[in-house]
Amino acid sequence: MWDLITQGGPLVWVLLALSFAATVVVLERVLYFQRNRVHVGNLVLGLANHVRKKAFGEALHEAARAPGPVARVAHATLMRHNLPRADLRDIAREAGQLEVPRIEKNLRALYTVALVAPLVGMMGTVMGLIETFGGMQERAGFSSVKMINSGVHECLITTAVGLMVAVPAYLFYMHFLGRAKRMVHRIERAGIEMVNVICDARGATSDIVSFGEEVAQARWSKNKQSVEDKVSSGK
Repeated sequence: MWDLITQGGPLVWVLLALSFAATVVVLERVLYFQRNRVHVGNLVLGLANHVRKKAFGEALHEAARAPGPVARVAHATLMRHNLPRADLRDIAREAGQLEVPRIEKNLRALYTVALVAPLVGMMGTVMGLIETFGGMQERAGFSSVKMINSGVHECLITTAVGLMVAVPAYLFYMHFLGRAKRMVHRIERAGIEMVNVICDARGATSDIVSFGEEVAQARWSKNKQSVEDKVSSGK
């Protein structure tokens, strides 16, 4: 490996710098997704139990303790649980949009490394070939096969190193891009479910109140009719 670095020329060091940057991004993304991994169904179910009991304080506390963007979106929705459904949907959508830059952080840098590394390798190869054939011209075209093979070998090293950097970087980029899309989907799902849970809990409360009012009205009408019947029979 050290021979490739020493024979490849100065552009190999540029490729090594790109490789180091890609490694840092990969480690940072791995830690981010590992740290913010949460089961959406369990989280929403736990919050829904608190919401149905009107224990919004406990729901907010549980959402604040849970890690990840899904919990933050649920927390933002619960904080404004008194708003109408349309406003709650907007709040959940805006909170999710604020999380997208964090989820996709540094992915463009990884994609840039995957694109630039092969180009740097090709540039090193072209420059090496120019230098090799320039040396042949200086020697009036008299060069041995060994010298030509040695020069071409050194030129192709940068292309090989560039591909060695680009291929893993692109594979990691596609992997993290897929995980980011899945996390955005979970955020949208959690926001929709929290809005539905809050609005359903309010609807259940209003139905209970309405039913109680109907029962009271029926009892009042029955008592009134009973009094009227007694008065009529007394006459």
